[in-house]
Amino acid sequence: MHSAFETEWARVVATLIRVTGDWDVAEDATSGAFERAATAWVRDGVPSKPGAWLTTAARNLALDRLRRRGVESGKVREWISMEALEGRGGGPPDPADVAIARDEPAWDDRLRLIFTCTHPALPMESRVALTLRTVAGLQTNEIARAFFVPESTMAQRLVRAKRKIRHAGIPYRVPPPEALPDRLDGVLAVLYLVANEGYVASSGDRLQRVDLAVEAIRLTRLVVGLLPEAHEPRALLALMLLQHARASTRVDTDGELVPLEEQDRDQWDRPLIAEGLALLGEAPVARGERGPYRVQAEIQAVHVRARTPQETDWAAIVRRYDELALLMKGASPFVELARAIAIGMAGGPDAGLAALAALESSDRLAGYHLLPAAQADLLRRSGRADAAAARYREAIPLAPTTPERRFLEHRLAEVEASDAPRPEH
Repeated sequence: MHSAFETEWARVVATLIRVTGDWDVAEDATSGAFERAATAWVRDGVPSKPGAWLTTAARNLALDRLRRRGVESGKVREWISMEALEGRGGGPPDPADVAIARDEPAWDDRLRLIFTCTHPALPMESRVALTLRTVAGLQTNEIARAFFVPESTMAQRLVRAKRKIRHAGIPYRVPPPEALPDRLDGVLAVLYLVANEGYVASSGDRLQRVDLAVEAIRLTRLVVGLLPEAHEPRALLALMLLQHARASTRVDTDGELVPLEEQDRDQWDRPLIAEGLALLGEAPVARGERGPYRVQAEIQAVHVRARTPQETDWAAIVRRYDELALLMKGASPFVELARAIAIGMAGGPDAGLAALAALESSDRLAGYHLLPAAQADLLRRSGRADAAAARYREAIPLAPTTPERRFLEHRLAEVEASDAPRPEH
């Protein structure tokens, strides 16, 4: 059931929004369909095509709600009939097949949904939040944590965004070709965040959500198809592919986190890596046309080209983080954190700790688990077990996912054991 939610939520919601034009009806009907499935599937078993089952149930609920409102539902009934005749609304693509839909038409409902969510009439923070809710299927509390705001604030933000779409008459469509460039930055930003949620989940019992990573790749391919000459969509696709190529090695068979330097590089997905590197090398990019996704993809390229952890060119990674900070017109605290870690790997733990100390003093990452976790790791590498243990203890309760928390607990146990008194012989 949980798997069906992750793979089908956006598909069903997007389809119902196209038909009803009402976000609340679409989300409520989809939620109702999942509630019915929770009972029916336990009793009757999971259907062979869960996506089709959920879509049909949601359509019926939407039709009932519209009928109770007195809304003319003839168009909805007509659409249901046409969908049945055409055999549409079936199951999702195979989550393992990230190459799917290279030639899928640009009228894909979820792509329409993304362009609607990212309309320039909406504030950027609302665009991202609404996309994470409707496309990625994140709950309001999960999105609130990602934005470091109270859940009530995020709930109000989502309500305002949907109200703006309704009252402003924002169309549910992929814009015409001449309008695409102006909409591109917002679309790429939300696709990037959906991919990030797939790469590292914001909460829960798993480190990554492969379904979201696959969906982000699929949708980014569609955007590349819409704007084949644009550099940044291709760079973003390369970034996603190079990250996803390591997905199977980032957790072990028990779902436990495996850090980059301990991953089995022979098991990385070489076809995905080859495609990602080809996207970066297909056409020269002038200095002034280099964007943030290009630079981040190049950072991933440094990692995947290294045959062993020791061969990683950390100095090159630091240089690219410097460039990324300039492109973003002032480094975000997350970029500064990643740069400080790279400095620690390139120039030694003390250099990295100094960069992290400057970031900590700014208080911009207060409550973010990776800051004390990064400090703990560099302290561990420098042999300062007591100080490392203190930072691990600070990071553990802040970790948002179970695998991250267990990994930090394991590291804490290691440094505590290394600092224990040795028995006399």
